[in-house]
Amino acid sequence: MKKREVELVVISDVHLGTYGCHAKELLKYLKSIKPKMLILNGDIIDIWQFNKRYWPATHMQVIKHITGLIAKGVKVYYVTGNHDEMLRRFVGFKMGSLKIVNKVVLNIDGQKTWIFHGDVFDVTMKHAKWLAKLGAIGYDALILINRGVNFISQKMGRGKISLSKKIKNSVKGAVKFINDFEQTAADIGISNEYDFVICGHIHQPEIREMKNGKGVITYMNSGDWIENLTSLEYNEGNWSIYKYHEDAFAQAIDLSHKNHATPNKVQLFENLVEEFNLMKRA
Repeated sequence: MKKREVELVVISDVHLGTYGCHAKELLKYLKSIKPKMLILNGDIIDIWQFNKRYWPATHMQVIKHITGLIAKGVKVYYVTGNHDEMLRRFVGFKMGSLKIVNKVVLNIDGQKTWIFHGDVFDVTMKHAKWLAKLGAIGYDALILINRGVNFISQKMGRGKISLSKKIKNSVKGAVKFINDFEQTAADIGISNEYDFVICGHIHQPEIREMKNGKGVITYMNSGDWIENLTSLEYNEGNWSIYKYHEDAFAQAIDLSHKNHATPNKVQLFENLVEEFNLMKRA
């Protein structure tokens, strides 16, 4: 299988360890590409909702695939988010081509690009973290309900619907929060003379030019792997939003041969440790 070469990939809001995570689809996507650089822009592992009773093989296989990229020398930045904020105590940590950071600033073809998760703009995160955590649990429950609704809807020939998107689009406060978030990111990016600003956090894939009285910037958001199943890709001077649902090649990748004998959690952990040992020797 010939993999699609990509110069730079930005992925955020995977939420490994939750029921809503589409780890299998993400794994197919990762197996379909050959990135030169991978930026994991926060909330990759959902430490807030992590439950040792729920950690499917595909979730560990995503981590193992990423560690395999690191072992091959692919530069990987892990940008911390709010759901994996525990990793912020390890900012600056390096192992092979992996680095844990709070933000990334890149000079891409002479243009300054600022990449960070975005939870710093969330007032709820700053002043009522318990409410944010409660909301995360409710969101995960809504995603589970949505899957049941979609199963019935597709059986009736009506296609898929997104309950969370309908709620977000119908609640003025949610729409205002998203708009304020995007404008704040753009305003700060412009004030610091960046050409691009890339965020995650709000699960809204986007690429658009934004402006204020001081200048213009391109705002981008990598979306998520709960509902949208999207990432940002940079190739030959252009940014684009990757959409898994439009990628027939990735969808056709067969993972079944990897799962004839599904390893237990101990075996998965041992495999991961072995992968890290390979990284150390590389």
